Amino acid sequence: MPSSVDELIDLLDLEAIEDNLFRGRQPDTSMQRVFGGQVLAQSLVAALRTVPDPFTCHSLHSYFLRPGDTKVPIIYDVEEIRDGRSFCTRRVAARQHGRPIFYLTANFQIPEQGLEHQDRMPQVPSPEECVPAVGRDSSYSDTWLREWAALDVRPVADSREGGSLDPTDRPARSQWWIRVSGALPDDPVTQLAAFTYASDMTLLPAALVPHNLYIGSPGMQAASLDHSIWFHRRFRADQWWLYDQVSPSASGGRGLAIARVFSQDGQLVASVAQEGLIRNRDPE
Repeated sequence: MPSSVDELIDLLDLEAIEDNLFRGRQPDTSMQRVFGGQVLAQSLVAALRTVPDPFTCHSLHSYFLRPGDTKVPIIYDVEEIRDGRSFCTRRVAARQHGRPIFYLTANFQIPEQGLEHQDRMPQVPSPEECVPAVGRDSSYSDTWLREWAALDVRPVADSREGGSLDPTDRPARSQWWIRVSGALPDDPVTQLAAFTYASDMTLLPAALVPHNLYIGSPGMQAASLDHSIWFHRRFRADQWWLYDQVSPSASGGRGLAIARVFSQDGQLVASVAQEGLIRNRDPE
């Protein structure tokens, strides 16, 4: 995975092969399958490359179909579904070895003024008061620095046993401060894509919080099944944003996680939802 911001920027810069056809490179990684956030972000970049100014993405919805092969590039085929005066729609098929591994549908809108309201941001410690994830477990540090150093991720609180969030009404809740760990270009394509990449990082684990389990727990089989984002207000992925995540339900080997995304000044900038596979094969 990208071990620096420059590598993340390169990962998000697709090669144009033909009209509406792009190739995404692979990072150097020891992971067995492509990180979901990577194919999400690259698909969004492919769609954005076919949309004229001043349209900007307001929502995307996607399905993960097959594990991605980390050894070969991913081909992104963009279909222009609709071009209207205020909205336009794109569908992206990500393919490897001649088969689709991922589908994304994204909608775009010309910015306009309208009614305004939002949830209030929860009161949480500042990012500076929170210990980076890489600093909490020395055995985890080498892997993190090799695979995820492009992101600064800091756990805030959760409703796990011994956690600081009340589990009475929401037994599965987790809060994180996240940002890209360095300056990104100002262009909105890179900012949106970098956030989309990071949005797959901690969301599904929220469904494991009340069970005192982690993605890497023995016997745990976890995988993203779908992913949706609604972009409410413009923000920067290289400045702190609070990922306020809840999992309202887990059943049938699947967990649903929903998150509100707040900028540090309290603006609700995005909402995210994901359902994922969470099979626990540990007999204990």
